[in-house]
Amino acid sequence: MASSSSSSSTHNQHHHHFPNLYGGATSAPPPTPSTNDNNNLFSTSAAADTLSRLLNRLPPNLSLPTTRRRTSPTATCPPSFSLSLSSNEEILSSVSQLGYAQLTDHSIPSELANSAESEALALFELSRTQKESLFSKNNWPFGYDAGADDEDGDENGLGESFRFDSSCWTESNELELSSLRELARELEKLGLKVIESLTDAMGLENPIGNDPNRFCSVMWVSEWEGESGMSGGVYPFAIGLQYQLRSQKYSLNSDSGWVSVLAHVDSILVTVGDIAQVWSNGKLKKVRGRPVAMVGDEKDSRCITMSLLITLPIESTVAPILPNNKATTGNSTSKDQKEEDKDEEGNSGSGEEELERVFNSFDFEDYAWRVYHERLNSKDSLDRYRVT
Repeated sequence: MASSSSSSSTHNQHHHHFPNLYGGATSAPPPTPSTNDNNNLFSTSAAADTLSRLLNRLPPNLSLPTTRRRTSPTATCPPSFSLSLSSNEEILSSVSQLGYAQLTDHSIPSELANSAESEALALFELSRTQKESLFSKNNWPFGYDAGADDEDGDENGLGESFRFDSSCWTESNELELSSLRELARELEKLGLKVIESLTDAMGLENPIGNDPNRFCSVMWVSEWEGESGMSGGVYPFAIGLQYQLRSQKYSLNSDSGWVSVLAHVDSILVTVGDIAQVWSNGKLKKVRGRPVAMVGDEKDSRCITMSLLITLPIESTVAPILPNNKATTGNSTSKDQKEEDKDEEGNSGSGEEELERVFNSFDFEDYAWRVYHERLNSKDSLDRYRVT
């Protein structure tokens, strides 16, 4: 997965009255310009006609570049799964095919999602001063992002966004976000169940379980407006969840490139992030960033997206989760444990080869800071950590 119009300079045309360079009223008028077409090219109307004829000769399929990202020409329906009816293996099969799927059987009522959206819309009606005072940037990654305006007014296609933890806390008791808070916590519960199902199906230890100290949630609220609306900001995550309130197309930057998806109304679009791909040692495909709403080109087009990202605390370490707990995430393996594992491997006599790592471990804080500020770079941010 807010829109802020970038400033652009306009040049006003001023009409000046020039002095009479040819003497008094009885002086001869200046020579009349020739009616030759070549001379008329310098007049405003003639230049416009010439430009129009030139544009009419261009191929019909030629289009001018825009800030919109490439997407597939038609939207596809994501694979579906149910946490209550599907087995863990079936959930893994649905999600791992493309790196995204839709959860069609869940307990979140549409009334809650609609109420949360109304609260989110009200946030964008606040003045710029109120937004900056209520949502400080000192608690990164949480806070308010003005989008294009905070980049010295340069046009970058990024809109406004708010980032909360699962409590949706603000610096004012007057701003009540009870529905947004409840939606965030319900999505968080579902996301933790998805992680549990995926790791169980892959035969891996759940790296976070239900321990609140081993994971962190980011409720990311963004607004898009008009044809040029784009996603504002990227942050590493394990699982992303987004309630599908209406029939809305989204663009996803998957491992196979940009794709366009259309999930069922009242379903939850589930995306696998870069952290989960590292945990799976490369078995899972991923989606980079949040879904980007594909709004219409009408001037009054507007779209609010509310994405819940299950991610890691800043102080975490990211590493593949190998069988027999030979690597962990967020906790360091002790030296004694490493020696014990080594001894067991050396004396097992099974002849089984050790599973090769696809990724090296890395510091989450450094990675998250770089990914967030690089936005959606054309190069995969995980490439530097791949084992070569």
